[in-house]
Amino acid sequence: MTIVNRVAESGIITLNLEDFYPSPDNCVVFDLKNFLFRELILKEKDFREALKQHDWTQYAQKHVAIVCSTDAVIQLWAYMLVTGYLQAHAATIVAAPMQVLQDTLWLRNLSAIDTEQYRDKRVVIKGCGDKPVPPIAYAEISRLLRPVVKSLMYGEPCSTVPIYKN
Repeated sequence: MTIVNRVAESGIITLNLEDFYPSPDNCVVFDLKNFLFRELILKEKDFREALKQHDWTQYAQKHVAIVCSTDAVIQLWAYMLVTGYLQAHAATIVAAPMQVLQDTLWLRNLSAIDTEQYRDKRVVIKGCGDKPVPPIAYAEISRLLRPVVKSLMYGEPCSTVPIYKN
């Protein structure tokens, strides 16, 4: 009796979203509170001077989330000014919490996929792994692949949840 691996013969392509995991090592927070008077008040002249004196080279090739961790009122131009300083150094800049930065990086990494390699193929998006994959990554891969694949599934090739079938 010959044992046949029907999963291997099925032609299903497994796509592991962990391969697109943005490295948290290069992600940093730029906290505006450190540039405020008593960490609460934005004084334009002092703010501008503090930014001029800041060592911006520490953000070289980093992904930066600009936040304010105190309950201060921050004028919108302050985010623009900080972005101007960061732009010469940082790889990515968002004026949002770290999770938004991570989501932005997930979307950027997934957008690099050549979807044509999956045209008319049966694709399963791997469901379990060692790294946490956020819902935004699953939604984005579905958006990218649905127009080109023959079928899209979630899980493991031996046990999948159908998502889309052409």
